[in-house]
Parts: sequence; C-alpha cells; structure tokens
Amino acid sequence: MTLSELLPSLGCEAADHLEPGLWPQRTKLGEGGELFFAGAPVSHLAARFGTPAYLLDEEQVRETARAYRRALPEADVAFASKALCTRAVLRWVAEEGLSLDTCSAGEIAVARAVGFPAERILLHGNAKTPEDLKAALQYGVGRIVLDSIDEVEQLGTLAHGAQRVLIRVTPGVSGDTHAAITTGTEGQKFGFSLRPDVRDNVDRAVAAVLSQPSLQLAGLHCHIGSQVSRVDRYEEAARRMVEVLVRIRDQYGITLRDLDLGGGHAVPYADREASFDLDGYARRLRVALSYECSSHSFPLPRLTIEPGRAIVGPAGITVYRVCAVKRGAHTFVAVDGGMSDNPRPALYGARYTARLVGRRTKAARTPMTVVGRHCESGDVLADVCLPDDVHVGDLLAVPCTGAYHHSLASNYNLVGRPPLVGVRDGHATLLVRRETEEDLLRRC
Repeated sequence: MTLSELLPSLGCEAADHLEPGLWPQRTKLGEGGELFFAGAPVSHLAARFGTPAYLLDEEQVRETARAYRRALPEADVAFASKALCTRAVLRWVAEEGLSLDTCSAGEIAVARAVGFPAERILLHGNAKTPEDLKAALQYGVGRIVLDSIDEVEQLGTLAHGAQRVLIRVTPGVSGDTHAAITTGTEGQKFGFSLRPDVRDNVDRAVAAVLSQPSLQLAGLHCHIGSQVSRVDRYEEAARRMVEVLVRIRDQYGITLRDLDLGGGHAVPYADREASFDLDGYARRLRVALSYECSSHSFPLPRLTIEPGRAIVGPAGITVYRVCAVKRGAHTFVAVDGGMSDNPRPALYGARYTARLVGRRTKAARTPMTVVGRHCESGDVLADVCLPDDVHVGDLLAVPCTGAYHHSLASNYNLVGRPPLVGVRDGHATLLVRRETEEDLLRRC
C-alpha cells in the first residue's frame, strides 16, 4: 500500500485511548498525556536513559513464556534467541523453564554467560561456521539442526561421542508472509527438499547422517516462516512432517522421536493486523499430529516449537524525541532514531503506529509520516495521525518493538545503538547500555 493510499484510511479520531492489542499489557494512559509503562512514566524513563531507548516489560515476557508452556505442556518450548538475545532475557526465559534456540557461537556465548542449561539448547542455521559448531560441541548443546550435506560431514568430523542432531526439512508449505521471511517453500536457502529430483534431498541427508558414527539422528526440524498468523499452515506442516517420519521409518527401519516445527508466530504491529491464536494453535496442532500418527501407526513425537517474536515483541516499546517537523504538502516528523534501530519497515515494508506521550493537547490530529535521521528516503518509521501542534522536543512512543529491533540494530551513519531498559513494577534496570562515540571509535 502506497502512502497516498494509506493516509485517507487512517481515521484521525481523538487519541484518548491506546489501540487494543498493540501496546504492552501494563501500558496505561495517565493524567496530562503521560504514558505509564509497566508502572513507570515514560517521560521519566526518557529523561533518565535518553532517547531513542528500547523499553521492555519483564513481567510480560515471563507471562507469555508461561502461556506457551500452559498451552502445550507436552512440548519443549524453545525461545528463538535471534529475536532478542541479551543476558537478562535469556535468564528470564531459562527461569520460566523454556529451552533455547540459537544460531551462532555469539548467541551460545550469551547463553553460556548466564549458565543456560546446555542440554536445553538447539543450534541451527543454514551456514554454520566451524566456530559455531565448535562452540556448540564445547558447551554440549542438546541438539544441532543440520542444513546441508557439507555440514553433516563437518560436524561428523568435529564431534566425539554421539551428538544428537535433527535434519531440517523444507516441507513445501507457505506461511503466507513476506518473501524475505518465508522459509518453508522450495527455492530458498533453508532445509533439505522432499523432492526426489533435487540432489540434496531429505533421503540423501538421512543417509549422510547415518554414515557418521559420531552423530545420532534424533528427529526432524522445519520452519515455514516468520510473522505467520494462519494456524492451518502449521497443521499442514505437521502433517507433512509426520509423513516424512513414517517414510524414514519404513525405508531405514528407524523411528525418529523428535519433531521441531519451528516458530514464526505473528504479532500485530499496527491496528487491524492479525494476531496469533495460541490456544487454537495448540489445540489444532495436537489434533493434527494425533490423527496423522494414528493413521500411520507411528508414536507421537516429542514436539519442539520455537517462538521468539511472540514472546518478546509485544512486551517492548521504543521512545523517540522529535528533532524536526517539516510541514508542506505533507507533514514529516523527524525523530532521533530511525532505520538504525528499526530496519523492519525498510526490509519488509512493516507498518507501525506511534503516539505523542508526555503532554496532553486539544490540537486536531492529521496524517503525518514519522521518519528517521538517516540519509535514506526509505528511512520511514510510521504513517500515523499526530496532533497538529507536534513540535521539536516532543516524545513519541512506538509499540511492539521488543523483537528484531535490538537484534537488527546497526551503526548506520555511525549512530550508536540505543539502550535496552527492563521495567518491572515501576522499577527500571539498564539491561544493555547505550553505545557511545568511544565505542564506535574502538572499531574504526
């Protein structure tokens, strides 16, 4: 949707409420236009920690982790650390009983720094370096997901004993999401194909793993994409993966007991966007697996799922300060952050909302575009309605920024990355400090 198509649909009614489902659960509007985040006034947090700043509601992260465990108590819920990998966050999810999905030696290092139980860690990725594999073996991670024949051979040479592994399968299921975050269909870089005419297919991968005495084939893995809201897509993936497990049993005489269906569960970033039905997902996934396994006389596998965005995304907001307002045929509100702290609009065309915080105004609200400070026309954060009297020094808050913001942040234009602040019961804790010019100079 283009800007000209979007703006007439914004509906600039009075901003006397928070859009339901978009803001963290303990975010409230107070007197004088103040926004309270997990019990703390946002304007005070901005004064203390500066802007831009990422704010994260610790209790909401913990509550969502518990919700996943309640919905699927029989499953291993592995937090996808790529969504937000810091020592504090990994400590929280470990304390809530989650496992951990990692993709690099760096993420394993953070897990190791907080003593995350190695047996509850998975490592996957389409191009693991020798350093990644060595880090996983040295720490003793529970499972490694294999994504290429080369990787099977490399891990087989490096491993000693019986390292448990999963084979990543491309199930041929679309998540109906953006092409850049679709991972379960043919013709992209992840997984082994189910098609017999593809050279590096699942059958070849199974044979390669079984030929390595240091590897123990424990099961299969798949992931259909990110920001997926349709539960039926996961049902279809589950059915296809059981069919592969059955075929491997019939062909090789082995019953693989682990099935990892990945994550990618959607969260709403803007009004009227779809959210993920966790209870419906759990119920329908359980029925699909039971039916398929019963139909093929196959034992129910041990299920693993990998939510990341869904656990931390809705628990976060970002606070910016307005640097300039440019009024003309259209109004642009420039803030002190942008695509260096939120590249998702530029990468995926992601839509966000934003609101004025810290003061009350009776000014009419009109469509405006919130833009960043970087030297790119694509540095756009949100198309929203803001008060006509928005001015330099005002604070803006953007919801649902807990996932893939800190993780994807960059130093474009040599701008330091923002701090990450955890808030609980009105008390704020600096989880990751703001980068300084001295930090940047150490690398230049």
